Amino acid sequence: MFIRLQYPAVCGLISVASLTLANPAYSEQPLVKKTLVRSGEVFQEIQTLNQLQLPKTNTSYLWRVPRQNKFPELSQVTTDVILVTDVKVNSTDKGIELVLVTANSLKLQILPKTEGNSYIADIPNARLQLRSGDFRQSKPVAGISEVTVANVNANTLRVTVTGEMGAPAVELFDSTKEGLVFGVTPSTSTAQQPTTTPEQKPSTTEPEKPIELNVTAPPNVNYRVPDATTATKTDTPLRDIPASVQAIPQQVIEDQQPRNLIGILSNAGVVQNNFSSRVADTFSIRGFRARNVYRNGIKDRFADGAALSSSLTNIDRVEVVRGPNSVIYGQVNPGGIINIVTKKPLSQPYYALEVRRGAYDLFEPSLDLSGPVTKDGSLSYRLNTSYRTAQDFTDFYHEKRFFVSPVVNWRIGKNTNLTFDSEYEDIQQSLGTGSEQIASATILPNPNGKIPINRYLGEPTDFFNRQLNRYNYNLEHRFNDNWSISNSFQAAFLTLDLRETAVTSLLEADNRTVERRQTIFPKPTEYEDYTLDTHVIGDFNTGSIKHKLLVGFDLFRQTQSINILRRSVAPLDVFNPVYGQPLGETFGRLDLYFRDDALGFYLQDQVTLANNLKLLVGGRYDLVENEFANRIASTASVQSDSAFSPRVGIVYQPIAPVSLYASYSRSFEQETGADKNDNLFKPRLGTQYEVGVKTDLFDNKLSATLALYQLTLTNILTTDPTDPDYSVQTGEQRSRGVELSVTGEILPGWNVIGFYGYTDARITKDNDLPVGSRVEGVPEHVASLWTTYTFGTGSLKGFGGGIGFNYVGDNKPDSLDTYTIPSYFLTNAALYYRQNNFSIGLNLNNIFNVRYYEASFDYLQRIIPGRPYTAELSVKWEF
Repeated sequence: MFIRLQYPAVCGLISVASLTLANPAYSEQPLVKKTLVRSGEVFQEIQTLNQLQLPKTNTSYLWRVPRQNKFPELSQVTTDVILVTDVKVNSTDKGIELVLVTANSLKLQILPKTEGNSYIADIPNARLQLRSGDFRQSKPVAGISEVTVANVNANTLRVTVTGEMGAPAVELFDSTKEGLVFGVTPSTSTAQQPTTTPEQKPSTTEPEKPIELNVTAPPNVNYRVPDATTATKTDTPLRDIPASVQAIPQQVIEDQQPRNLIGILSNAGVVQNNFSSRVADTFSIRGFRARNVYRNGIKDRFADGAALSSSLTNIDRVEVVRGPNSVIYGQVNPGGIINIVTKKPLSQPYYALEVRRGAYDLFEPSLDLSGPVTKDGSLSYRLNTSYRTAQDFTDFYHEKRFFVSPVVNWRIGKNTNLTFDSEYEDIQQSLGTGSEQIASATILPNPNGKIPINRYLGEPTDFFNRQLNRYNYNLEHRFNDNWSISNSFQAAFLTLDLRETAVTSLLEADNRTVERRQTIFPKPTEYEDYTLDTHVIGDFNTGSIKHKLLVGFDLFRQTQSINILRRSVAPLDVFNPVYGQPLGETFGRLDLYFRDDALGFYLQDQVTLANNLKLLVGGRYDLVENEFANRIASTASVQSDSAFSPRVGIVYQPIAPVSLYASYSRSFEQETGADKNDNLFKPRLGTQYEVGVKTDLFDNKLSATLALYQLTLTNILTTDPTDPDYSVQTGEQRSRGVELSVTGEILPGWNVIGFYGYTDARITKDNDLPVGSRVEGVPEHVASLWTTYTFGTGSLKGFGGGIGFNYVGDNKPDSLDTYTIPSYFLTNAALYYRQNNFSIGLNLNNIFNVRYYEASFDYLQRIIPGRPYTAELSVKWEF
């Protein structure tokens, strides 16, 4: 058997220190390479790290003294972490080959050892980054019980080959075509040797094409994600980022089978706020509305409107960065960033069909197709598509959704990569924007009782239809091993068509009747969005200090053309509704145009002062302009602003698995309008101070983060005390809190993701609202826990189950404390079987059928009921 790594060997000070720990004295023999030939390929026999000529020394000296380039064998080696992006398994005449694929051409060294029946090779400065986590293949050939490729930590990759009768025999070769090759033979066979001598020339005949085995065996489904790009726009281990970052991987999404994005984000303590509805979930992070939803690092400016509840079909993972991040992303809310990372093309063929069937007539088939287009793999694709029909617990509700997302990746050359990505979604949905009810007929006392949660207060003929198109590309080029450039562009278009009947009053004196009004779009409302981002990343040293520099700029333009017409509708008895009454006359037509432009320049430096001390500094300057036009009144206004946003953070790692961090950051958002003296309003500013600790447990398979923060938002509009018809910017809100997140594997097969957050969000300055009162829509306590266990051996192999809990504390829908949305505690569970290419799962949500309300809508006491108990079955075939 051969194990091949399609990239060369690197090592550095950390590698040498790790080597010294394992073997403090090394042989003095010189490095000798042999050229060998097998199957038309040229190989060179290479040495492992313990064969390199190094001085006999101790670990304390290596850690405390900066390494000079005294050793010719190591002087050209980089300490950059190489990403392994794919794993392939090929058969040979005496075993198999395992290929670890990367886009790099840097050389690796290894540190091998034998333990019992296993051959183990640690590879410093390499990291596996697969869609499914670590790689595991059982019984690839006779005599080999298992082959695994897994991350030991953020900077070390481990290859393990376990024999059935004993440890396999291994020889190492350096292939000029494919990189590092492990010649591995089961202990019951003779070790495989190349059949030609160094003097022979490579064969001119076409070598026999290896047979590729199907790599769809059950993978290691560890929930832990070791690194993320959202917080810094660079691929950085989470332990080195001075911020609270939580990644929700695809495996969690597959295990839980959520229906919408809030179902995913509940794992990270993100809650719905009082602007939510069925079609447009909006979020609260650290006590502030989080309108910062991104897709692959580019802002989804439709996320704060009707398109947020779009399909989850092509989502690979979701990353949540808590706290202000204007340095990287410009205008953002101070609570945090939500970044959706979508699925990318794979270098090997992959085909999956999944069907979901569940409560309220849910039917959702989906396809996931990927693989190479050309023989050399330079052109590859991915296609995700789904179709959903469903009803819901609300009367008259039904929906149809079609989604398709083709992606093409073109590896233009060794150092250049181009990806085209697009999405199209058509959503046909009844009942306008949601299923709001009113507090005075549900959670508040009413002599007539309570209305059922399925009661709809609009009209059965209401609807809300959306068509969404996204087109984007990402071009990346690596100038050399240290410098690269990335250019991304996105064009997105959204069309809305609406007819909605909504409540416009509190209950009347009879405690059963509400006033209503209908809103329609005479012609579809249209949004256009264009975003461009270009940045350069460079690695360099100033003496013994290492730098990872990020320099870039971005610009965007969004336009909105909104046409609205209103119509009077007959009042409704909420306890005995009569629908379909005659409609009144139309009134209040609006024809509005909005334009938002922004240009930003940003700079960030990740400084490694020592192996265990890292500094992050950055700054950004933004220019923004907003235009508003009322086409009916023939009026228009334009407002421009600018802002500088700094960020500073430090990480100290007293021991390898522990990181202590502290940070300061600031955000801004444009506030349009002017005071009574025609002074334009200044941007709202968010300022945060945060400290925390991160740790990796259980051999780096479980990660935990504890954070404490204080976040203050200033320049909030409040009523002018000298003239109530105007506003002044003297308002202020402050949020303090503590958060704990845990993600990863406790024992083999036992995974967990959990979060607890305490948020004390208060109004600290205001001319209207009571100072010291809680910020509306923010619960003090939020907690979630989801854990699964999958049997890996025995008669139950492939069977598994999960159980989860969500707790959301009570919250005040308004700061006047007129009423309270009660807390709720939900229990969910899953049962599944996964073996080879087939999986089937049953998800049970809100098992105890708790009646709860997710959020409040506005001052009219409109509230959103939560979904009752549901059961959903999913079946998936992978090829």
